[in-house]
Amino acid sequence: MGGVHWLDKLVDSLIPKLKDRGKDVLVFNGGLSVSGVQHIGRLRGEVLLVEAVRRELEKRGFKVRQLLTLYTQDPWKGKEEQLSQFSDRKEAERYIGWPLVRVPDPKGCHSSWVEHYWEDFGPYLKEFTDGRIEVVYTHELYKNLLRDFAFEVVKRREDVRRVVNKYRGRKPYPEGWIPLEAICQNCGRIDSTEAVSVDLERGRVRYRCRNCGHEGEVDFSEGKLNWRIEWTGVWKVLGVDFEPYGKDHATPGGSRDSCVDLAVNVFGFKPPEGVWYEWVSLRIAEREADMTSSGFVGVTPREWLEVAHPQILRFLYFLHPPQRRVTIDLTEVPQYYEQYYRAERIYFGAEEAQNEEEREYLSRTYELSHPGRIPEKLPAQPPYTHVAILAQIIPRERLPDEALERLRRTGHLPRDADAYSIAWTVALLEKAGRWAERYAPPHLRIKIPEELPGEALSQIEDPRRLAGLADVLATLTEWNEESIKSALIEFGKGMSKGERRRFYKDFYLAILGRPEGPRAAPLLSLLSRDWVVERLREPLRKRGGS
Repeated sequence: MGGVHWLDKLVDSLIPKLKDRGKDVLVFNGGLSVSGVQHIGRLRGEVLLVEAVRRELEKRGFKVRQLLTLYTQDPWKGKEEQLSQFSDRKEAERYIGWPLVRVPDPKGCHSSWVEHYWEDFGPYLKEFTDGRIEVVYTHELYKNLLRDFAFEVVKRREDVRRVVNKYRGRKPYPEGWIPLEAICQNCGRIDSTEAVSVDLERGRVRYRCRNCGHEGEVDFSEGKLNWRIEWTGVWKVLGVDFEPYGKDHATPGGSRDSCVDLAVNVFGFKPPEGVWYEWVSLRIAEREADMTSSGFVGVTPREWLEVAHPQILRFLYFLHPPQRRVTIDLTEVPQYYEQYYRAERIYFGAEEAQNEEEREYLSRTYELSHPGRIPEKLPAQPPYTHVAILAQIIPRERLPDEALERLRRTGHLPRDADAYSIAWTVALLEKAGRWAERYAPPHLRIKIPEELPGEALSQIEDPRRLAGLADVLATLTEWNEESIKSALIEFGKGMSKGERRRFYKDFYLAILGRPEGPRAAPLLSLLSRDWVVERLREPLRKRGGS
């Protein structure tokens, strides 16, 4: 990592190729199938990579439209994870093979499966991007543009068959193959019909259903092209000039190569430029797995925004080239903020990078992490774990005002903080509070009892030492993390490891009512000095000075 950013190298390599297309307005696209949970991994290549290239080209004078195509005419596969979304499994099995857009919402709150699972993704695109993305649905395209393309496919089906068979290996399609899959009017499936004949004058296809035996006839708009041909068709009818693709399509001689072959050698147009990208995986405890829509493994954009800013996810994605795997672990959100904060300090010159290459690379990554305008000066950087603790120890009715005041007092928020810093911190209070509830390790889940529990009091071994610490803390001229940390270090001098361990066990029992907790100095800095001093003296007083 260092030097010229990978995105700028990519853009530089694309410019001459895109100029050669001679278009006034370029079209960039990403593609998604709404087969299940729409996770944040899908933001990486299909949305954010496309947007970053578009925005950089626009700075250089290009005009670009950005599309996001949803493959809603795809068949619903009925995987175990998909079936389990329904309360009635037998009912769910009826929908296997149906076009995604026709499968009902398993929860009954939206008009369809697609609408239900798009709900946690689509409306949040404006949070992660500049909002200039047009969403296109393939079931809508089949009513016009892809229907027109289907005529061309049927007319040239022998040429299409020869190209597709080059990439199929086993089970080549026979002569006379018609690459149209009709929606069965009887059972509703689109994955079990075989086209028998076509009427080009009327744009209709006769079919036989292998699932239910029904024979019928439908308009081309009530069908679907073979998926490789459909992908090629989307490129052509939308005029796509650039489209990233997942690593599963990147194998030499694989699916994308077959679509490029079809575009050039059958349909006579220039396929889009592209770049492949790696999957995003999710780590939960010790297990790690690729995020998958139909397998229902992943975190949605809505769920991410509940615990972190969009800039943080953008930063993680743009930090690494698209061919590098990114793993998301929601227990590590505080560390993600620290990485982002460091890049922010380097960008504003408040911290030295290891070398000029690192400074250049991290500064560029920081720029790319912003869906909107970059702050004009270094904003406040309240540590995530500090804010998570505050969100737990201050009653909700006193948030955010009291939390902001405590952060000012500890020096984590300037007294004259600008609007950006205030807005960032207020949002962080909500996000870090939810993170503490859902993902924080046990020692960061804080609930300070109003009264010292009797059970905790009985476990404290040396109340006199706690009272001694209270006397030291009461004399501090400043009440902040650094001064408290120095006092704790000085107070602990001369203690053996065993004594120090017992002392901190007593300390946490007195403050939290349990034998462990977050780092002592940051925790105390967020509490009132008078309360801390009184609480540390309480065990000795209740023991009668023993």
